[in-house]
Amino acid sequence: MGSPEAKKCKHFKKLMSKRSRHGREKLINRYNVQMKHLQRTRPDQPTVTFFGATQSVSGSMHLLEVGPYRFLLDCGLHRGPRDEARALNSRFSFDPASIDAIFLSHAHMDHCGNIPNLVRQGFSGTIYCTHATRDLIEVMLQDSARIQERESSFRGYSRLGSSQLYNMDHVQEAIDYCHSVDFDETVVVNPSVNIRFIDSGHILGSAIIYISMRHQDRNYSVTFSGDLGRQGVPYLSQPSPLPAADLVICESTYGGKTHETLAGMAEKMSQLVTKTVARGGKVLIPAFSLGRTQLVLHYLRVWMASGILPRLPIYVDSPLAREIDLIHKKYHDYLEPEVTEIPCEWLMSDDDAWYRSTHRDPCILVASGGMCEGGRITQHLKYHIDDPRSTIILVSYQSPNSLGAQLLTPVPKVFFHGHTWNKWIEVAEVNGFSGHADKNDIDVLLRDALATTGQVRLVHGEIPQLMALTAQLQQMGFANVKAPHRNESVVLGAEVFQSR
Repeated sequence: MGSPEAKKCKHFKKLMSKRSRHGREKLINRYNVQMKHLQRTRPDQPTVTFFGATQSVSGSMHLLEVGPYRFLLDCGLHRGPRDEARALNSRFSFDPASIDAIFLSHAHMDHCGNIPNLVRQGFSGTIYCTHATRDLIEVMLQDSARIQERESSFRGYSRLGSSQLYNMDHVQEAIDYCHSVDFDETVVVNPSVNIRFIDSGHILGSAIIYISMRHQDRNYSVTFSGDLGRQGVPYLSQPSPLPAADLVICESTYGGKTHETLAGMAEKMSQLVTKTVARGGKVLIPAFSLGRTQLVLHYLRVWMASGILPRLPIYVDSPLAREIDLIHKKYHDYLEPEVTEIPCEWLMSDDDAWYRSTHRDPCILVASGGMCEGGRITQHLKYHIDDPRSTIILVSYQSPNSLGAQLLTPVPKVFFHGHTWNKWIEVAEVNGFSGHADKNDIDVLLRDALATTGQVRLVHGEIPQLMALTAQLQQMGFANVKAPHRNESVVLGAEVFQSR
């Protein structure tokens, strides 16, 4: 690949050949902006600026500048109060047309969900990711666009941007920009920058991204952890150790905490399910459609086949999870084999879901909406939240203001969907299903990087977890460990932590 100008020109010509007159005019305007931007002054040394997932667990997005080049590490959606999330998601702190490429760690929406909006606002570079991630983001982003279009129509908005960040056209354009690669393949991005995706074991296709750079006759490196998976939970590949680098950007979702062991999870699930069946109730399990649903289903089947759990009907209420399941089957070589003798039924319509939820016989019902804030789980909660025979088992991280967190609070009532409900259902938590590394996993995954890593910046964690992981890494021997604020920058090869 040649200079940034030559690269943009080549890409521009390719796109122009596929567009209508209106589309060509749009591209010409975007191209002019990009050419102007390439002439501006860039930092003397490679620099990373943190624009998301800073002292929080959503909106992962970090800007890497190397000479005249600009790259994004992830481009995720911020989750939170509606007005705050809208403000953070709708505007970028940089010109989207100036971004040369996105290095995408995985397909969760807090890491990829704002890419079509970046496209809408001028991005036309390359999106580098693994093959499975490319397939997964297509269904995830399409689902996001459908939800936004539905909400926009419900609220009476008539134009894009009032309620929607993007539509299906922007999603398709983003998918067209994807360049998928194998794990452990060295990818030449340009004469100055190479990248390598390393299996992180978090979800199917998830990766640690190692970036090596040559700038002004000096070598630099960045390791971006993305989200790190668990050790000792054999469903996905085990997470790989993080390579040492001038800068390691590491997630901290469960900093300072330890997960339940697989044996402990099985025992707890057995007790909860057995009690619920004896009462004649139903087991509700809210789970995120990507990653958590597949992991929960796998172990429910394993434990039923081995006699740890009673054999019950398993119903899954998540059309999105069904699409994702088909992608998992395509990449079955990366996964533990299915326990096919324990079937599950996918509920693809509201009528099917209502029938299974209200049928009198005990069952296990896995539904979308890991924090109970949305998704299909809320409809099932309406039927069962005041039923003391039933149990809801929370298997995902619950943000402080979520309905899931309310359910865990020892109060007799909860408020959702405009009503106050008696909380008579049994509420339990099994945290071992988490796809995130805990303190013991982090110790193992970062120990090899200790000797030659320069700086560590912790992201994707709430403040208590960030503080705990900072202390842990300092005790391990990492000297320069900090948790950046939004819009702060770190210069590679320097010990200065500065604000931009």
